[in-house]
Amino acid sequence: MSTRYWCESAWVDGAVAHGVLLSADDTGTLTAVETGVDAAPSDAEAVHGFVLPGGVNAHSHAFHRMLRGRTHGDGGTFWTWREVMYSVAAKLDPQSYETVARAVFAEMLAGGYTSVGEFHYVHHAQDGTPYGTERPGGDANDDAERRAHAMERALARAAASAGIRIRLLDTCYLTGAIDSELSAEQARFGDGTVDGYMDRHTGLIDTFSDEFPVKAPGESFVHVGAAIHSIRAVPAANLPRFTELSGPVHVHLSEQPAENDASQAAYGASPTEVLARSGVVDDRLSAVHATHLSEEDIALLGGSRSTIVMCPCTEADLADGIGPARELADAGAVISLGSDQHVVLDALRETQGLEAGERLRSGQRGRFSPAELITALTEGGARSLDLPVGALEVGKACDFVALRTDSMRTMGSLDEQIILTATSADVHLTVSGGQVRVRDGVHTELGEIAELYSRAFAVLEMEG
Repeated sequence: MSTRYWCESAWVDGAVAHGVLLSADDTGTLTAVETGVDAAPSDAEAVHGFVLPGGVNAHSHAFHRMLRGRTHGDGGTFWTWREVMYSVAAKLDPQSYETVARAVFAEMLAGGYTSVGEFHYVHHAQDGTPYGTERPGGDANDDAERRAHAMERALARAAASAGIRIRLLDTCYLTGAIDSELSAEQARFGDGTVDGYMDRHTGLIDTFSDEFPVKAPGESFVHVGAAIHSIRAVPAANLPRFTELSGPVHVHLSEQPAENDASQAAYGASPTEVLARSGVVDDRLSAVHATHLSEEDIALLGGSRSTIVMCPCTEADLADGIGPARELADAGAVISLGSDQHVVLDALRETQGLEAGERLRSGQRGRFSPAELITALTEGGARSLDLPVGALEVGKACDFVALRTDSMRTMGSLDEQIILTATSADVHLTVSGGQVRVRDGVHTELGEIAELYSRAFAVLEMEG
C-alpha cells in the first residue's frame, strides 16, 4: 500500500521545486519523488506551504529539557549550570526517563526535527550500580541482560512511540576530570574502565538488534552509535579503543576554554590533537560544539572531513562562545546542528542561530547561504548520525516537515529564504516514516505536548 503527499513546494535536489508528489511504500520509504505535478491526485494528501526534509537534531541530552527556564536566576557559568543538571539526572529512573523523553521527542517533532542523536550517559542506578537482577528497573520479566540496559531501552521506547528516528549515542564516561575519579553525582554515568564500557556497549547493540531490529529505511527508528563524553571524561590512553567500533562516534570538543587548558596541562596538546594522535579524528567523527579551536585544530578536523555539530542556542545560553563554523566548513568539515540542552526545540531558530553567530563574529552577512543552512539541518545531520534521511530522495525515509508560508513571520518570504524567517510556530505538519506525527502542534497519537510535559514534571516531583 502506497502513501502519497502532494506538496505545493518542496526542497528537492538542493533547490525549490513546485508541485512535488511524494510516494512511500508501506515501510515508510520513498519510492517516487515527482516534480511539476499541477494538482494533488485524489489519493494524495495536499500539503500546503513549503516542505523541507525532516530536520536532523544531531546532539540531544533529553533530560536537560527539564532545566529550561530554571537556571537563570543568578547568572552563573557553565559549571554552575552543570550542578543543577546533576540534580535532575539524580532523579531519573527508567520509568520516569521514558515519560520525560517521550515529551521531549514529541516537542522535537513539533519543532521541525524527525531524527535525533541522543548523547546518552545516564546508564546506571543512582549509586552507580548497573541495573539488572539485583536492582529495580525495567520489566521484571526481562532477563538480566535486557534489564542492564533499562535506561537505554526507555529512551528507545520513547522515541519509537513518538515516531522520531533515534541514533542512541552510547557514551563513555570514566573520569570526572583529567586524572580524577567520578564524583558522587557522576557515578551512574561510568562503567569503571574502557573494557567495562566496551562490554556494555556490545551488549547494548545485541539487545537492540533483538528488540528494535533495523528494517527498511522508513521503519527503522532505533539505531546505536558511540560517544566519548570528552577528553576530560575518557583518558587519552583509552581513546584508540574507539577506532575498533563501526559507525558514528561523537565527542564534546573544546566547549570551554578550561577544557583546552586542562588538556594542554595534562597532554601538552589541544583536545583535537589528543583525539587525532589516538586515531579518532576521521570522517566518522562528529565533534560537538568545537567552539575554542586553533588554526591547527581546524585543519585537522577539516582535513579529515569530520562533522561538526554546532548547537547555537545552547552555546549562547551557556555563554560558551561562537565557534569558527565558516572556517571549519571551508577547511572541509561538514556542518550539522543540534539542540543540546533544549533551551529551545526549534529547528528553524537553531539554524538561524548558526548564521546569526557568524554575522556577529565576523561583521559580515551571508556567511552561510540559505541552501547551506538547509543542508546543515538536513544532510549534515544525516551524515553525522549515519541515517537514511536528510533528502526527499527515492530509497530514503519519507520524513519531512511543512512550513506555513502565510504566517505573520513568513508572509512575503521567498521559499528558498524561509529558513531565515520561519520558527517552530510555522511547522504545521511533521511526517516520519510516511506517517503524520504532529499536525498543527498536536501529536496525532500522544495528544497535547504540554500535557506530556505536565506528566514528566510530576514523575520527577518537580514543579511544572
